[in-house]
Amino acid sequence: MKVVLFCGGQGLRIRDAEPTIPKPMVAIGNRPVLWHIMRYYAHYGHKDFILCLGYNAAAIKEFFLEYNEALANDFVLSGDGGVELLRSDIADWRITFLETGIQSSVGERLRAARPYLEDEEAFLASYGDTLTDAPLPDVVETLHAGGKTAGFLCVRPTSYTFHLVTLTDGNLVDGIEAVTNSAIRINGGYFFFRREIFDYIGENEDLIEEPFARLIERRELVAYPYDGFWAPLDTLKDKHNLEALHESGRPPWAVWNHVQHESPDARPA
Repeated sequence: MKVVLFCGGQGLRIRDAEPTIPKPMVAIGNRPVLWHIMRYYAHYGHKDFILCLGYNAAAIKEFFLEYNEALANDFVLSGDGGVELLRSDIADWRITFLETGIQSSVGERLRAARPYLEDEEAFLASYGDTLTDAPLPDVVETLHAGGKTAGFLCVRPTSYTFHLVTLTDGNLVDGIEAVTNSAIRINGGYFFFRREIFDYIGENEDLIEEPFARLIERRELVAYPYDGFWAPLDTLKDKHNLEALHESGRPPWAVWNHVQHESPDARPA
């Protein structure tokens, strides 16, 4: 399946960390968060990407145009200067770089990608700033089997620290609890769409509010509840948390490393 990634945001809440680059280019370790998301999809065989670009699109283009597999991976250097890569990551990716406007909404960016999806019965999509270790094959199979126009990963907001408050009619506080202990779920930003999704998105509309309301009315929207790892990159605190997980040597979203590190005895028969 093709994968549409929304990469046009400015990332105003994290601009103190990286003031001149688009948010998908904020680094986790030595690579941008966008690379981590793409590597996640590629691990499961989805390697044909459409990047919906906006703010400072050149930074994203330059990263991939100048990407050096030898600098990013283990290799053997021969005396004659030859380089033998011991592994690679983006060599078999296909990436479409699509300018979709500086101020465009996510819905407008998806509409702009429509000509590149005409031959697709279904496709995947994601925000360019959110990481997860959700079992993608099962997510896709479940949402595809539902037969609906659209589906998405829904998660518990475990990365947030705010509290939910309930009030009586007299505005007395009737209850308060940490959002992490509540039953609330939020949009996790990983989507499955059939091509009919474009029939639900009007001109100048965002993706979630009007189109999803139409899908709900026609019972064409499903969700995949997931309670495992999920984390956005919205703030400097989020970046520090993700960096700490990366420096641990076993970041949960790096499912491609989990396979490499797995011992033979731990693998299924």
